[in-house]
This record gives sequence, structure tokens and C-alpha cells, in this order.
Amino acid sequence: MRLTLALFSLALMSACNRSPEQQPAENIPANLGENEATPAIPPPATGPNARTPLAEPKGPIDPRSVEAAGQVVQHYGALIEQRRWTESWKLWSEPDAARQFDRNWRDFSEVHLEIGDLGDTEGAAGSIYTTLPVVFYGKKTNGADYRERAEVILRRVNDVPGSTEAQRRWHIERIEWKRRT
Repeated sequence: MRLTLALFSLALMSACNRSPEQQPAENIPANLGENEATPAIPPPATGPNARTPLAEPKGPIDPRSVEAAGQVVQHYGALIEQRRWTESWKLWSEPDAARQFDRNWRDFSEVHLEIGDLGDTEGAAGSIYTTLPVVFYGKKTNGADYRERAEVILRRVNDVPGSTEAQRRWHIERIEWKRRT
């Protein structure tokens, strides 16, 4: 075993010590003549396919922010897309309202959710609300395409004495369909 390992190591070292003339020709471009210089390799991230680096994350999202409300809607969309209805109901303030809303999807083979721009927040009676425009789309079981606009209204309780952690998290208060104009 040691002899085999030693011979293998020796073969690897001898391959590394070959002169350029002994290297396989497959690594040399066919159109490179004797008097031509090898093209320079551009520094990293400067070639023709270089991309602008993504901005550094700003850090964790504040659970009280409108961005956190947007994450709730994203999570809801992912759950209904996967038909995980029972889990999606937990993102609502009233599970019964969630169950009733999900009856909309009985005749669908696919359900997806496209989320619009985050809205501003509004305060009222110890709570904060925000509204996110969305588009529900997919396919009905008969194969017909479906696309309908709605608004997701989210609410969280302000950080007031006596409020629970669950109340201070964003949750879906209701979803309102937008009439076609």
C-alpha cells in the first residue's frame, strides 16, 4: 500500500515539473502563433461579464417595520402556492377568516401571489396598519388562466403595556379584492 502511494505521489510530482514543451497541447490555443503574445487575463470582476456587486445587507429587518409586514405576505404566498393551507391560516389574525378566504382556491390547480410595493403605515386605536397591493394568479382546474388584484391589510399592535408578543407581530387582518375598472 505504501509503495503504491509513493509511486502515485512521484507520478504527480513529475507531471508538475514538465517543461512547457512537454505539457499537453490541449491547453494551448490552436491559433496562437510562435510570435504572438498570450492575451492578458483581466483582473477579477473587470471582464465583459462582470457584474456590479450586490449592496451589502442593511442588517436584520426590524419586526415592527413595513418590510417585516412584506415578509409575512411573502410567506403567505409561498404557503398557499404549496397548498399548505393550515400553516397559512396562522399568519392571519382570525383563522376562521383565513379558512373562508382560502375557499377561493377550491377550483384552482395553481395559485401564486405577486406582491407590489410596500405601503406606508397608519396608526389607529393602539394598532398599526399597512396595505400591500398583490395579484393572485394561477390556473383553474379547467385550465383557464386567472389573474385578480387585491390588497392585503396587515395589522400589529403597538408596543403598549399588556400586549403580547404575538399581538405585536404583523398578521393579515383581511384581504380585499379590487374591482376591475
